Formats: sequence, structure tokens, C-alpha cells
Amino acid sequence: MESRSPDSVPSLGRSRQLTIDALCEHFANDALPMEEFERRVEVAHRAGSVEELKELLRDLPGGNLPAVTADEGAIAPRPRAKVTAAAHTKEQGFVVAVLGGAARKGRWTPARRNFALTLMGGAELDFREALLPAGITDVQIVAIMGGVDIIVPPGVNVESHGIGIMGGFEDVSDSGAYDPNGPTVRVAGLALMGAVDIQVRRPGESARDARRRRRAERKRLRDSWE
Repeated sequence: MESRSPDSVPSLGRSRQLTIDALCEHFANDALPMEEFERRVEVAHRAGSVEELKELLRDLPGGNLPAVTADEGAIAPRPRAKVTAAAHTKEQGFVVAVLGGAARKGRWTPARRNFALTLMGGAELDFREALLPAGITDVQIVAIMGGVDIIVPPGVNVESHGIGIMGGFEDVSDSGAYDPNGPTVRVAGLALMGAVDIQVRRPGESARDARRRRRAERKRLRDSWE
């Protein structure tokens, strides 16, 4: 097996993450259809060189973002993509599920402060195609004998400050490095004999597929150091 220098793996790994972040921004700004976005993200995860990653951005608006320095072969920081003006048009939004279900998903515009109440019911807040601005989008949750599932795409910061009483408030988002200039979903609240689950998933990806992908990524990372 060909040996790989210890410095090369982190460099490629950071280049890969920045490229995926750029693809997410282009997708959010309608520069990529969903099928092409998913294909390019999959290729980015399999890419074995910085040149392969550069090819994924070359035909997109501002295709030199993120820029790759020729001398280091590493991707340099890039300016943020333009944030849609439609985001945060409302100050408050509500999702209520009492003895039933409710969902916000697809192409939707979250309010600045979003309240989710479930009473013996379930709610889903899927931010993968939502119009999220840079800055903080608050989600306040009260789950009583019910559940709330929160799904965010790669590249979105997640902050979680919940309390579980005879229930669970679980953040398995694993969203990567914090970007102070990027969009942030800040989740807080109470799960009383209920459950709140926060995960990062790609558009169209099921929870099972996301678990399989994370296991495969961890395995590839372990193998790269052997």
C-alpha cells in the first residue's frame, strides 16, 4: 500500500470540506439543481486530489471560489456567497403538533425566531432547502410526550442548548468546523417525556443513508492513515 505523508491528508481534507461548503452555497442560491448538487458532493467525497475538487467548481458562478493556491495546493478562504434577500422576512414563526404531525420542509423561509410545540405529536423542521441567511436563526422547542426532528445541510453551523427530562435532547449534527460568517441554526428548549433530534443530512438523504455515509467516511479516514 502506498504510504501517504501525514501533512497531505489534513490538507486534502480541508480542501474537500471547503469545496462541499461552496457547493452548498451554490445550491442554496439556485446555481445547481438538486440532482447535480448531490452528484458533485458525492464526487467531492471520493476525490483524491485538489485538482479533482477544483473541477467541481470551475463552471459555477465565481468558479474560482474557493481559490486554490498553486504553490501549496490547498484551498484558500473564499468570500461568502450572496444571501437571498427573502430570508428572515418574518420575526416569528410557529409549528404546532398536538396529537398529530406538522412539518416545514422543501423551499421555505424560516422566521428569525421559530417556535415548535409538540404535545403527543411530532414535528419536522428540515432546513436543507430553506432560505437561510448569514447570522442566527433561532428555534425554540417544547416537546411534551412528543418529538421534534431538525435536519440541517452540511455547511450550516448548529448550536444546541436543550434540556431533556425523562426524555432526550440529542445533537448528532456533526456539522464540522464553525464558520462565524455562515448561517447558524440555534436550537434550545425542553423535551419532557419527549425527544429532540438534530442531524446533518444532504438533500434527499435518508437518516439510514446518513448513518451509512458517516460510517464510510470514518472508515476512509482511518484507512488513509494506515
